[in-house]
Amino acid sequence: MLFIIIGFIVLIGNWIGYEVMPLAALPGIIVLSLISLVGLIIHKLVNYQKIPSIAYIGILAFVLTIPGVPGSEQIVAWTSEVNLLAIATPILAYAGISIGRSWADFAKLGWKTIVIGMCVMIGTYMGSAIVAEIVLRIQGII
Repeated sequence: MLFIIIGFIVLIGNWIGYEVMPLAALPGIIVLSLISLVGLIIHKLVNYQKIPSIAYIGILAFVLTIPGVPGSEQIVAWTSEVNLLAIATPILAYAGISIGRSWADFAKLGWKTIVIGMCVMIGTYMGSAIVAEIVLRIQGII
C-alpha cells in the first residue's frame, strides 16, 4: 500500500515540478516500485540481517540496468522519466512523519542530539557551498 501511495505522490510531484506527464512517468514508477518490492522480498528470504534491504534493492537495480541485460534499455528509458527530487520529497516526508510519531523517544536522546544535528546540517551546508564556490570559480562562471 505504501508503494502505491508514494508512487501516486511521485507522479503528482513529477508532473507539477518537472512537467512530465503522469502517463509518461507511470512505467518508470512501476518499475522502481517493483525493484524495491523484489529487493525487500529478497532481504526477507535471505534472512541475513547484517545487510540492509537497500543493498539488495541497489544491487538488483544495478544488475537490471547493466547494458546487455535483456530489457535494460527499456528500464533505463522508463525510469529516466522520473526525476530524483520527485522521489526524494515524499520519502523524506514519510521519514519525518515517522520521526514525529516517536517524538518522545527522540526527546529522550537529549539536547546533545539537537546540537550534533545542527552541527551536521551546518557542516553539510558549508561544505556544499565551499565545493560549489571552488567548482564555479574553476569553470569561470563566477
